[in-house]
Amino acid sequence: MKYARLIGTGSYLPEHILTNEELSKRIETSDDWIWQRAGIRSRHTIADGQSTTNMAEIAARQAIDAAGIPLESIDLIIGTTSSPDYIFPSMACILQRQLGIKSCPAFDLQAACSGFIYALSVANQFIRSGAAKTVLIACSEASSRIMNWEDRTTCVLFGDGAGAVVLTASDEPGLLATLINAAGEYGDLLYVPNPLPGQQNQETHAHMKMRGKEVFKVAVNTLGAIAEQILTENNIEQSELDWLIPHQANVRIIEATAKKLGLSMEQVVLTIAKQGNTSSASIPLALNEAIRDGRVKPGQLLLLEAFGGGFAWGAALLRY
Repeated sequence: MKYARLIGTGSYLPEHILTNEELSKRIETSDDWIWQRAGIRSRHTIADGQSTTNMAEIAARQAIDAAGIPLESIDLIIGTTSSPDYIFPSMACILQRQLGIKSCPAFDLQAACSGFIYALSVANQFIRSGAAKTVLIACSEASSRIMNWEDRTTCVLFGDGAGAVVLTASDEPGLLATLINAAGEYGDLLYVPNPLPGQQNQETHAHMKMRGKEVFKVAVNTLGAIAEQILTENNIEQSELDWLIPHQANVRIIEATAKKLGLSMEQVVLTIAKQGNTSSASIPLALNEAIRDGRVKPGQLLLLEAFGGGFAWGAALLRY
């Protein structure tokens, strides 16, 4: 049986950096208030002339270069975004065109901040079944464009960016397991309305709505539980983990998960301080950074996990 193995990563962050100090001039907040509650100092925001797919393309080309493969070898593209350029076509299809890949399946997968884990799970099934050999996953988010910049409960948390990975079929185990789940009953705690005329519960602006305290409580309990579940189901001890690479939503949630797993914060890849919550792009951004700076080394065991709107959540075990 073939396994899905990670062979390339890439990332992109927009040039503009929005600091907490700058935000405090726009809304009633402060650097200390944001830092104490979320662990964020700054975030990147997309430029007026940029698009979500443009960011995805830069990250994707980096990942393809790192993989050392020809473009024509990619036979599936999966995109994830909560801020697409169009309702349709999908970001994946636009990305396919921009990369110059003539023919392969391409589609977007919507699982909010958990999009990357969901995409890993789908890619894993394609590769292990033989339906695809080399898969490009591109996660790109322009969350600043769906923010209400007068709502300090959301706009201080999110940033823009893109991350991408290339997976290929291998005889060597790489992606050991994925585990995904969802509970739609919590959908009204974190959502972005559809502003198109005639839509149910129509609101005039596609601005993110979040009930932060309720989201925090469910996230802490859920992430700890799914981490333990994926380890138990795959007969892996907590002590075997080398790195936790979590969705970068809130440093307090990350600390609680690490503590439950018996991991020190030195074993956690953190990017949230300078990037904020980049939704589905946050894990591939963190993964790319840790691989390229040498922290993550070949043979090490990584636990990736995410939680987001839906509520949708998931975890993955990856041998790098």
